[in-house]
Amino acid sequence: MHFFAPDKNYWGGHGIVGGQTPLGLGIAYALKYNKKKGACLCFMGDGATNQGPFYESLNLASLWNLPVIYIIENNGYSMGTSESRHSAGDPLARRADSFDINWSVTNGHDIYEVRQTISDALKLAHEESKPSVLEIVTYRYRGHSVADPDQTYRSKEEIEEYKINKDPINLFKNKLIDEKNLTDEVIKEIDIKAKGDADASAEFADAPLPRS
Repeated sequence: MHFFAPDKNYWGGHGIVGGQTPLGLGIAYALKYNKKKGACLCFMGDGATNQGPFYESLNLASLWNLPVIYIIENNGYSMGTSESRHSAGDPLARRADSFDINWSVTNGHDIYEVRQTISDALKLAHEESKPSVLEIVTYRYRGHSVADPDQTYRSKEEIEEYKINKDPINLFKNKLIDEKNLTDEVIKEIDIKAKGDADASAEFADAPLPRS
């Protein structure tokens, strides 16, 4: 949530639900004001779509034709409450229709579909300075936080069903194998390197800051 990397155009997260939506709008405004070709991709969860700042942002994005792409990562449960209980209307991205903003719904477990959806939205932002709202349907295997008793509102069977049939990494791996672009040996090498990178990152994060 608190990682920032301005040199990579990554401006971090936000502790307030929906609070990042006007900030993303501001970055898009700065791009257009400074006549730079680009777009701001602003990510949020399904629960953030019920916050007022999101709709204020959509209004200005449409009025001023700002190159912002709002991406709703809809895992179906917000902070522990199912979408059917916390949000009226389906799909969530359809709410952009009221502001004459392009919107779509994408299966998050299909990497090619996600790539095409993002590519189309970027083209619209780069060439026409138009905003988009993209709802990407996904899932989370663990609770929203360590204090989230996720087993009280969903079953272990539901989680396992997604892992077996819709896990995006496994599906993409199988697709690459079918396309003859990946082998079991390369998969093992990638897995070992990824775990090594993760361990090194954790050690770096835990290490004390050097004294000046």
